[in-house]
Amino acid sequence: MDQITQLARLGLFDARVPRYTSYPTAPHFGTEIGAADFTRWIAAIPEGARISLYLHVPFCRRLCWFCACRTQGTQNEEPVRAYLQTLLSEVALLKAQLPRGVTLSRLHWGGGTPTLMSADMIATLAAAIRDAVPMAPDGEFSVEIDPNEIDDARADALAAAGMNRASIGVQDFDPEIQKVIGREQSYEVTRTAAQMLRARGITSLNADILYGLPGQTREKISQSVQMLLSLNPDRVALYGYAHVPWMARRQTMIPSDELPTPEERLALFETARKLFVADGYDELGIDHFALPTDGLARAAKAGLMRRNFQGYTDDTAEVLVGLGASSISRFPQGYAQNAPATSAYTAAIREGRFSTSRGHAFSGEDRMRARLIEALMCDFRVSTRELVQDYGADPAALARLLSSCAEHFGPMVALTTEGLEIPEQGRPLTRMIARHFDAYDLSKHSSAI
Repeated sequence: MDQITQLARLGLFDARVPRYTSYPTAPHFGTEIGAADFTRWIAAIPEGARISLYLHVPFCRRLCWFCACRTQGTQNEEPVRAYLQTLLSEVALLKAQLPRGVTLSRLHWGGGTPTLMSADMIATLAAAIRDAVPMAPDGEFSVEIDPNEIDDARADALAAAGMNRASIGVQDFDPEIQKVIGREQSYEVTRTAAQMLRARGITSLNADILYGLPGQTREKISQSVQMLLSLNPDRVALYGYAHVPWMARRQTMIPSDELPTPEERLALFETARKLFVADGYDELGIDHFALPTDGLARAAKAGLMRRNFQGYTDDTAEVLVGLGASSISRFPQGYAQNAPATSAYTAAIREGRFSTSRGHAFSGEDRMRARLIEALMCDFRVSTRELVQDYGADPAALARLLSSCAEHFGPMVALTTEGLEIPEQGRPLTRMIARHFDAYDLSKHSSAI
């Protein structure tokens, strides 16, 4: 039986499973977690600890049809400037609650389009964050950049603020595909943005590219990947387009009858994957590639790669604080999400309280299963000893759990003396294998491919 037949038999081409950027996943967060929990978890951070900070800017000049992020459109800067004032108030609230000596190992501005902020807004926000939580000497400050929304003034402001990694969304360079997904962005504009950033000493560049888009063929994705490679990104995320119009209404603008079949999606991924590997990139996890000199590649080799809401990361901080509407924080105690609606988020901050509206407090086997799933997603292997010693797993129950997975997936997983591994032929099934250990999931997600 060949690999494709085995993958089909196990349901890969029909499955819709989580991406597992958290466990449990966000659809299972509940309203029992609120601002008091968030405040208590912030206060419990040890003095002198290193934390991560994610800041969400939910505005875009245009709403790309493929995007399922929580965003809203604006044609002027007034809403953005008003939102900035709310963010500054939230940063002040955080500063008042943080234990002394806390520093940032990672700072990430996402969206939306953070570069909709003008140069003066960028400088003001960066200064407020620096005052509240200083950056650690080896800290990393990254920003998601729309090449259509960057100019010399904003690039100068970001560089002056200490940004040392930039993330550029590409999706696909084919003009016809760009029209269909509502994201027109030429190669020339993208190249100019990359050159603009590198000219200011920002040498670490991430890029996102999508497979599974309407009208995409192996030839077209090959061309887009080769164009992207000409920009020499340090790190690439090769994401499968998640067509979830029941969650993101704007995706109804995308003709579903032109989407590739699951089998075609796998072929598109394999085509792009081989090109990145052939160009000297290390293959990391299920969908990332990095130059061997990049921090993520080094972390993967050392077994230190982790997974969070931005995908794979080399950040090992135990706490990730999310600021802004809809942002999610991760603590050793659980997850806390801010109010998704900008109006509700703003109202809470104006009242002098955090806007936490839902979340999840870890209980039972949550931590153990979270680590098991993360290990599979990052390293394709699970260490029984780690789960028993560090997460309190019952050895007999864990053995039964791993054995049931091996029985279900057959040769696509392997029981070892150390635990369980996913061999190369089974790696397209990684998200499905991870779901086998999910005690919560009953909801509808994106395609497993």
